[in-house]
Amino acid sequence: MDKYRIDSHKLMFHPQRVHQWLEGKNIVPLYLEIAPSGACNHRCIYCGLDFMHYRPVFLDKDVFKKRISEMASLGVKSIMYAGEGEPLLHKDIAQIIKHTKLSGIDSAITTNGVLLTEKKAQEIMPYTAWIKVSVDAASPQTYAKIHQTHPGDFDRVMNNLSAAAKLRQKKGYKCTLGMQLLLLPENYNEVIRLAKLAKDIGMDYLVVKPYSQHPLSITKKYKNIKYRDYLDLAQKLDKISDKKFNVIFRTNTMAKWDKAEHNYAHCLGLPFWGYVDASGNVWGCSMYLTKDKFCLGNIYKSTLKKIWQSKKRKELTLWAQNKLDTTKCRVNCRMDEINRYLWELKNPSEHVNFI
Repeated sequence: MDKYRIDSHKLMFHPQRVHQWLEGKNIVPLYLEIAPSGACNHRCIYCGLDFMHYRPVFLDKDVFKKRISEMASLGVKSIMYAGEGEPLLHKDIAQIIKHTKLSGIDSAITTNGVLLTEKKAQEIMPYTAWIKVSVDAASPQTYAKIHQTHPGDFDRVMNNLSAAAKLRQKKGYKCTLGMQLLLLPENYNEVIRLAKLAKDIGMDYLVVKPYSQHPLSITKKYKNIKYRDYLDLAQKLDKISDKKFNVIFRTNTMAKWDKAEHNYAHCLGLPFWGYVDASGNVWGCSMYLTKDKFCLGNIYKSTLKKIWQSKKRKELTLWAQNKLDTTKCRVNCRMDEINRYLWELKNPSEHVNFI
């Protein structure tokens, strides 16, 4: 059971914001993805943001904390720290996460876990809703091949996660701990082993998800991958799940990747989401990073209120809703399920009053 709705969406839990959007109001995003760091200590062979070139830039802690407080006052509900780099490379990430939570915003982090030491876990877990670690293999050799790193990093990550699970139990933290694996030909035969390992060390879940080709990505190796031959894993993995541990095999997302089709002609979801890169640029869509049309402003030069209410954001939103050709968009982008939901609200089928 996917109780976290990872293979779906959660916008229906925010009817007031959706209603404001339906009335044509300029709403504030519910959720932001933010890159504290442009640098990364791995070079994963599937990385969709390799075109950002892993620059050693980091968000200024003091400026960003002011913006976090502003985000909370405006109505932002959650922030996931991830982005084009490894978030734990930011030396002040623990302070940033703590400030996020104390400001009233739910915080989470997606990381490769190499720097998630017990000390770091103790600093961030009390203020974090969930931590998800990318572990794309169940052996040091395959892990090193996919993450393009030293094989020793695999055991380091496993030890870090095991320590975090024990720390959570000891301290009573409510932080959910999970792993994710991007399913590739190189790791197909290790998925079941990783699921068992994740369960044994105290994780709450393992997500098995498909590749998604970013149009700007330098990497093209997996752009034609098909998942119909991998779906047999779902039933095998389901046997590993129990009340404490869940394998979330993203069958729905894999099917959409293979079909590469959707029910919406334009993009309606941009107002509910935003991306802030490690240089402080605020983007309307992560598929168009580096494209000026989608850069809404910069947190070092402007307040978020001004950015949200800017003419550029309004024009971009209207253009996306009425003209953007989504057949050219990234398959299974973050807003895909939300777009399907919103498109149906805007374009209901017949007989909807017969509830």
